[in-house]
Amino acid sequence: MTRATVFGAGSWGTTFAKVLADAGCDVMLHARRPELATAITEKSENTDYLPGVRLPDGVRATSDPAEALQDAEIVVLAVPSQSLRENLTQWTPLLPADATLVSLMKGIELGTTRRMSEVICEVTGAGPERVAVLSGPNLAREIAEEQPAATVIACTDTGRGELLQAACHTAYFRPYTNPDVIGCELGGAVKNVIALAVGIAEGLGFGDNTCASLITRGLAETARLGLVLGAELTTFAGLAGLGDLVATCSSPLSRNRTFGEKLGQGMSLAEVVASTKQTAEGVKSCRSVLDLARAHGIDVPITEAVVRVCHEDADPARIVKEMMSREAKPE
Repeated sequence: MTRATVFGAGSWGTTFAKVLADAGCDVMLHARRPELATAITEKSENTDYLPGVRLPDGVRATSDPAEALQDAEIVVLAVPSQSLRENLTQWTPLLPADATLVSLMKGIELGTTRRMSEVICEVTGAGPERVAVLSGPNLAREIAEEQPAATVIACTDTGRGELLQAACHTAYFRPYTNPDVIGCELGGAVKNVIALAVGIAEGLGFGDNTCASLITRGLAETARLGLVLGAELTTFAGLAGLGDLVATCSSPLSRNRTFGEKLGQGMSLAEVVASTKQTAEGVKSCRSVLDLARAHGIDVPITEAVVRVCHEDADPARIVKEMMSREAKPE
């Protein structure tokens, strides 16, 4: 039986722990708070983040990193993107030597503009072949309820990717493999920013034409940036690109879309942050995505607009007018 550890007992980390256990793995879920770890183990339920979802007997929880990592063959990281480096620095001395390191995170690090897989390699010293990225239209609650979904596992080591594919393949969760780590990871990060923009448009009262336009042009921004970084164009037409983008921009379960909607309705950034306990990754990552694009000379007007609304107190309605008055050009 494959031994897997999941760091991060939020909704997605807990859901993926369930997926791994349902696929036959022995799973240890690491929770930062001891009382949450105890409750998960005793009740087989994460009442804080996934109330009403029973976890399999194969899932146990602990707040002790050393206990969590004992004999782990797969180590899954599902913590907020901007806290990865700090957390991983503490956990690295405990990591088993050849464990596969899996990122569920969808963000770009502030300050360094590193993708999460790059941060993992940099902090742990692991080679890129040991690191995999999981990305796709994967809204946690739906998967926890065993609604059918597909995902992509990106890894440069084909064999390792296939082993991970088998470790999380269930009747309701279908993983595909893809060697394009850059494209899959970038698609997952930028879609959060575009979902904020769609949410803002919804909050302003705009309809489906506006949202469809933002989704389509947002995909174009993502692809332009991805190509200059070395990604494959076809990746952005797949599950980790268009699939994830559509789900995150369309669903009321999407944290980023919901966050953007509240901004569009007139709430301040601080007010929206205070109203939710879950992380909307795009709020912080939009700045690092913009920095990354500017460093490579790539035009990303939607991302720039989101940064202005979130971090420069720009009026959303005024930003829309400015974007619509941009110089006309070929698609």
